[in-house]
Amino acid sequence: MNQKVRILAAIAVATSIGLIACKKSSKGEADYSIQLATQSDDHSRVSSDMEAADVELMDAIESNASFSGRLDGTSGITALCNATATMDSTATVRRLTVVFNGANCLGNRTRTGTVVMSMPLATRWKDAGAVMTATITNLKIVRVADGKSITINGTRVLTNVSGGRLIQLATLQSITHTVTSNNMSVTFDDGTTRQWQVARKRVYTYNNGAVLTITGTHTEGSTTGVAEWGTNRLGNTFVTAITQPLILRQDCDFRITSGQVQHTRLLADATVTFGLNSTGAPTSCPGANPYYFKLEWTGAAGNSHTLIYPY
Repeated sequence: MNQKVRILAAIAVATSIGLIACKKSSKGEADYSIQLATQSDDHSRVSSDMEAADVELMDAIESNASFSGRLDGTSGITALCNATATMDSTATVRRLTVVFNGANCLGNRTRTGTVVMSMPLATRWKDAGAVMTATITNLKIVRVADGKSITINGTRVLTNVSGGRLIQLATLQSITHTVTSNNMSVTFDDGTTRQWQVARKRVYTYNNGAVLTITGTHTEGSTTGVAEWGTNRLGNTFVTAITQPLILRQDCDFRITSGQVQHTRLLADATVTFGLNSTGAPTSCPGANPYYFKLEWTGAAGNSHTLIYPY
C-alpha cells in the first residue's frame, strides 16, 4: 500500500470516529488533506531519523582524540552498533568514514549507507566554532514498526557553536550545534523524491538521556524560524517554520515529543502540533505506542479542518 493510499485510509477512519472536525469535504479539500498529512508525516520521519543518526555519528567523532580533541588522550573509535568507522587524513583534511550495515541498538530502525565526516586538519571538534562537513551517500533508514523507509543523499555543514563534547553535558549543561544544507535529497518508499534546504539550531541538554531542542534559523521572505524549504515529494514548493521548538528525547527513541511547525506555500497553510495522544491531548513518552500530530488548516471553501494522525 503506497503512502497516498495509507493517508487516504487514515483520513477515512478519522472521519468515521470524529477525528476530522469539519463539514463534508469536497474532492479538492480531500486533496488538501492528502498533501498536508504527507508533508507533516515526512517532516517528522526525516527529523527523527536524522537526529538519531547524528547522535551516533557524534559518538564516533567524540571518541577519536585526533578528531574531537579529547583530553584523556585515547585515540580509538567507539564501537558503533552495526556500523564501522574508519579514520584517515590528507595534508589538509581529516576524515571519518562511517558505514552503516544493519539495525541500530534500540532495534527500532535499520540503516545502510555511508556518511563521511570531514574537517580541516588543524581543527578539533570540541572547539567553539568548529565546522565539519557530512557527506551522505545512500543512507537508507527503515522504521521497523511499519517498514517505511527514507534514503538520504547530500551534504550538510555542522558547526559546534558552543564548543564542548556531548559526553560533557552533565557539567556543561548544554551544547549548541547548527546544521545547514542546500542540497539534501530524500527518496521515499514509493520512489518519489523531496529536495530541500536545511537551517536548524540544535541545543543538547540531558534528562534521562540526550534531549534535543530544535529551532529554525532561516528567514524566507517574511517568514522567520524556517528550518526546511524546497520541493516536497508531490512536486510542490514548501516552507516549514518551527513556531514552537521541537523536542526529541533519547529515552523516547529520538522521536519528536512536542513542538509545533507551520507549513506554507502548499495548497493551504497548515499548523502541525506534535507529541499528542489519539484524542489530541499532550502525552509523555508512550513507549511502544504511537505519538500523534494534530494538523489544522482552512480549506478553499473557508472551512476549518483538523486531522489527528499517528507518526
